[in-house]
Amino acid sequence: QYDPAADEKGNLPGVPGVPACFGGTATTTADQLSIAHPPADTPMRFLLIITLLTSMAPAFSQAIDHWETVVYDSMVWRYRPGTSDPGANWFLPAFNDNSWAQGRGGFGYGDGDDRTTVNSVMSVFSRKKFTITNRSKIVGAVLHADYDDGVIVYLNGVEIFRRTMPAGPVAFNQGSAGFHEAQLYQGLVPDSFELTASQLGQLLVSGENTLAVQVHNENISSSDLSSRVFLSVAISDNSFTYLPVPGWFVPPLNFQSSDLPIISIHTAGQTIQDETRIVANMGIIDNGAGQRNRITDPFNTYDGKISIEIRGESSQMFPKKSYRVETIDANGNPVNAALLGMPAENDWVLYAPYTDKTMLRDVLAYQLGRALGSYAPRTRFAELVLNGEYMGVYLLIEKIKRDRNRVAMAELEPGDLSGDALTGGYLLRVDKWDANDFPAWTATPTPRLPGEEDKSFQYYDPKGFELAEAQRSYIREYIRQFQNALTSTRFADPVAGFKPMLDVPDAVNFILINELGKNIDAYVFSTYLYKERDSRGGKLHLGPLWDFNLAFGNVNYLANAQFAPGWMWNDGYRIFWIRRMMQAPHFAAEMKCRWQTLRGGFLTNDYIMDKIDSLAAVLNESQVRNYQRWPILGTYVWPNQFIGNTYAEEIAFLKNWITARLTYMDNEMPGNCGLITAVQDGVEPGVWPNPFTRELYVKAPEDGERLEIVNAVGETVAVVELPLAGPWDGASLAAGVYVGRVYRANGQVVTVRFAKR
Repeated sequence: QYDPAADEKGNLPGVPGVPACFGGTATTTADQLSIAHPPADTPMRFLLIITLLTSMAPAFSQAIDHWETVVYDSMVWRYRPGTSDPGANWFLPAFNDNSWAQGRGGFGYGDGDDRTTVNSVMSVFSRKKFTITNRSKIVGAVLHADYDDGVIVYLNGVEIFRRTMPAGPVAFNQGSAGFHEAQLYQGLVPDSFELTASQLGQLLVSGENTLAVQVHNENISSSDLSSRVFLSVAISDNSFTYLPVPGWFVPPLNFQSSDLPIISIHTAGQTIQDETRIVANMGIIDNGAGQRNRITDPFNTYDGKISIEIRGESSQMFPKKSYRVETIDANGNPVNAALLGMPAENDWVLYAPYTDKTMLRDVLAYQLGRALGSYAPRTRFAELVLNGEYMGVYLLIEKIKRDRNRVAMAELEPGDLSGDALTGGYLLRVDKWDANDFPAWTATPTPRLPGEEDKSFQYYDPKGFELAEAQRSYIREYIRQFQNALTSTRFADPVAGFKPMLDVPDAVNFILINELGKNIDAYVFSTYLYKERDSRGGKLHLGPLWDFNLAFGNVNYLANAQFAPGWMWNDGYRIFWIRRMMQAPHFAAEMKCRWQTLRGGFLTNDYIMDKIDSLAAVLNESQVRNYQRWPILGTYVWPNQFIGNTYAEEIAFLKNWITARLTYMDNEMPGNCGLITAVQDGVEPGVWPNPFTRELYVKAPEDGERLEIVNAVGETVAVVELPLAGPWDGASLAAGVYVGRVYRANGQVVTVRFAKR
């Protein structure tokens, strides 16, 4: 009940985050709050807050009896190919469209998903008038748009939906802001938009209404254009007035709470673009392990501004979009934030699992990579609400960058132009050409191996335009020398070949996880590498791991990537480094020994299967909602090899595929493990036995001063003074994988990886 004394208290008892002075009768359940009948003396500012909250809520917060469709794509529309400007007011209800042609939607190039064919154009404009007989019975509305490549939709002259289009007015001959493939012809559900209660109350009227649609191609040479729009409404009683909903229609999900964290993003009416960031507000609700998270809970992990844009290449064709997010302050400056328990940073990826229907492949690969002792991005599952609309399960991922908690390497500064400072801090990438953000260069080795293709190396972090020419020249020359060492006649020599320039343990870990997953992008796309400063070892590292959504058998092209037998490094179009390394007996032996050690410890069948089961258990509840929002189980989504009818079937396929792959790698891994001794000579440290149970023997360079032991999450857990007269007692270490860093008197740091059972 209303309590005037509560004005200064701020909270309604038992209902966190709702001011007590709202007054009236407050009714709460586990997932909802209603406040009714405020007394006459309730302060106006609080009534305004109630109105604002109501206007932001989904339209269908009232009781719904059933759904009907009032506008079908196949109805007769007025349409106009975009050969000239249709006029500034073409989308207003009063606009006279009698001169426009009539035809049944959709509109396109007549390639199987169109009823009215248009010639090759940059855009098509269409209008549809429809009648609402009794507005009071409509308590919700959903627009579905199937389009290729960008779309803007207006209801009664007001824009309600914009996707893959630049902000602001768009000329008839302007291209879309990116590529988007139509969904219905693939058996998928088109993009949707749920009208808020405010939009529904202000825009939809009894009597005549008007939908206006403009669809734009990415470019005039595009092979298709599609424009198919549907409008469906929720009816509050059992009367039937309009048309049945399409067979693919799924009622919008009334999302209230989750056992996962909830990420809420509001863009204030802006459309999230590709390669053009907008400023939005983001809040995260995470009440901790075992606690329920409700959309009415206060934001308790992050509550602030972000810049956001669409990310991805082929994934942009899917209606469930992935985003690149930067946490910023009120002035737009980057600000570090510790999101969902991960170390504080400002660059993040909100990845949208779609073609990977287990939603686990990336997480699995990264967790296995970290278990082996190398850095791989940390991740957390969450459910995303975008502008009040439930968007399903997402994965918050650390974006790859130089950072002491990510790629922990020397920070190359603009003034580091000579000496040791010039020699390290370069994070590179092999990927598709991106001249604007990540300029690249091609390093051709001397001699060039017959039949091998050159690959482009991108200046990833720092970006190329941030580097001085002396820095660009240095890293180009280093990569050239490394490739020359790989192609020389002495490449297999452990001293005169490539080995002294390469961090072998990191390289072996990187290759083993890519080969375990048979990652189709391995060694050709999304392939990262970095060069450390000479004072920190000075070597080239392969990694971190990235982008495994098409790994572990989730691909129906390129036979070598689909099935358990074979090695990805043998594909001729991939970077030749791995093929060449595996021809060096000492490197193949390192790979063989490492694999055998891991198969006896952290990469057993039971360990990996338990890992998959535990990850799937995290999504046991949320995957149901995700596939209500995106009903794609049992449907082909590019480039699925296997199409499971249930989530459990998708998990079973993943486990069976990995089991077969493990068997192949056990039987066919090249290399002679007998070439590797427990203690290595020279400057490289060695430990034995590996794995160990308690006593650990350490072989270090003569000038080695101390051994720092670091666990899989980067924490220093022990410091051992060198030299040792006998074994070190490792009883205090928990079972796991560790990195040992030997610090020498000359400032050099050398590493060794080992495991404790």
